[in-house]
Amino acid sequence: MAYQEFDAKVEEFLPLRDVVFKKLRRAILLEELQAGERLTEIHLADKLGVSRTPIREAIRKLELEGLVTMMPRRGAIVTKISEKSLKDVLEVRRVLDMLSAELACERIDKEKKAALKTACEDFEAAIKSGDLHDIAQKDVALHNIIVEATGNVVLLQMLNNLAEQMYRYRVKYLKDDCQYETLVKEHRAIYESIVSGDRETASRLAREHIDNQEKAIISQLRAETV
Repeated sequence: MAYQEFDAKVEEFLPLRDVVFKKLRRAILLEELQAGERLTEIHLADKLGVSRTPIREAIRKLELEGLVTMMPRRGAIVTKISEKSLKDVLEVRRVLDMLSAELACERIDKEKKAALKTACEDFEAAIKSGDLHDIAQKDVALHNIIVEATGNVVLLQMLNNLAEQMYRYRVKYLKDDCQYETLVKEHRAIYESIVSGDRETASRLAREHIDNQEKAIISQLRAETV
C-alpha cells in the first residue's frame, strides 16, 4: 500500500477516525490494498501513525460498506469482488441508467446540456493525465449530471445508494487503459443522444455502456483467478 501523508486541511476538519476511514477506503478502491488482504490493526496503526482505536472504527465502517469482511480467526479481510456481486449491482444500475438517460432526453435544460458537454471534456482531460482517481471522479461527475437532469429525487437517491459499490467496480474497469477510447466514444454518443432528445438511442447506449463494463470486469476477474 502506497501510504501518503494526510492532507493537513482535511485533518483539521475531520475526526481522526474519518480521516483513517477515507484513507483505507481509497486504498481498497484503488487496489493499493488487495482483495483478500488481511487488515492488521497494529500494522495499519504503525503505517498511518495513529492509535489502534481509529483503525478499529474505520474497519467497522468499511465492513458496513461491504469493502471489508470479518473472518473467524483471521480478522478483517478486504472483500473480494465476485461475479455474483458485480452482476447483482450492475443489473440494477443498468435499469436506472437507462431510465435516467430516457428522462434526461425529455427534461434536460440548457445549463445541464452545457455541463454535460464540459463533463465529457473533463473526462477526456483526466484520461490524458493518467490519474486513475481523477478519471474515476470525472466519470462519476458525468453520470451524476445525467441523473440530476431528470429532476427525479427518488431516482437520484436510488443511484446514490449504489454509488459506493459502483465506485469499486468503476475503478476496476478504469484500471485497464485499453477501455479509454471506447469510453470516450460512449460518453460522447450518450451526450449527443440526450442533447438531441433521442430517447430510444440514449436508453440503448446507456444499456450498452453498462454491458461493456460488466463484460470487461468479469474478464479481469477470471484472468486473476487463472
